[in-house]
Amino acid sequence: MTFPSGPLSPADAAVMETFVVPRYLSFFGELSLELLLAGEGARIVHLGCRTGYPDRQICELTARAEVIGLDASPAALDLARGKLGDSGLPVEYLLSTELPTGLEAGGFSHAVCLHPVGSPHDRAQIYREMYRLLCDDGQALIALPLRGSFQEVGDLFREYALKHDDGDLGKTVDEAMASRHSIETLSEEIEACGLEDVDVEIRSVVLTFDSGRAFVEDPVSRLLILPEIALSLGGADIDKPLAYTRDAIDKYWSEGKFELTVNVGCASARK
Repeated sequence: MTFPSGPLSPADAAVMETFVVPRYLSFFGELSLELLLAGEGARIVHLGCRTGYPDRQICELTARAEVIGLDASPAALDLARGKLGDSGLPVEYLLSTELPTGLEAGGFSHAVCLHPVGSPHDRAQIYREMYRLLCDDGQALIALPLRGSFQEVGDLFREYALKHDDGDLGKTVDEAMASRHSIETLSEEIEACGLEDVDVEIRSVVLTFDSGRAFVEDPVSRLLILPEIALSLGGADIDKPLAYTRDAIDKYWSEGKFELTVNVGCASARK
């Protein structure tokens, strides 16, 4: 299977590191670090590492930890390596375009994945690879947006469907919002791939945008949120409902900032 995290252009990799990590991915990384139970000498694999966050923080948190980061984007990996510089941190970045990876089974004490973008089948492949790579009693950490996330956009998409008599889109949006993981369904999905003792923590945060255009063009929206929403709608063309959403934000939030809810979840599981 193709590795779920696709390639990024050098420009998008830079944008990911400069804007998306501090403004958005940091919420998922910080919760993952809180749940990381790693002793001295931990060996950690980071699946879909993109530009390398939060690998440095893992090394600072855990004495003599070794991190192996895997991603399908050469540009993202180049940036991740450049960030290391001459720090001497025990971190290595490898290009991986397929699952399962070529890494040895049972060779890691921990496996981390932040914000996997993909279908349930894609996520299951990641969880199975985590299971394969972990040693006995190894810890897996998976952080992703849970049910209730992006609800404001879903409401505006439903409004568009109602005004344009697009019953199919309205039904698809309803199903997509209802099917986003709860704590219980995320636990069930992870356990179905062999991992056990799943514990899920959730934290609600708010992203603010100055206008509809700011929301549509924000790097967080462009690189992660909108692809996630489009995928949840079965790959439907969202250009028209998104244009409606942009204009509606300007109308409804003309005197304030548009606030978008993200329910950040992180699951800790054991092999």
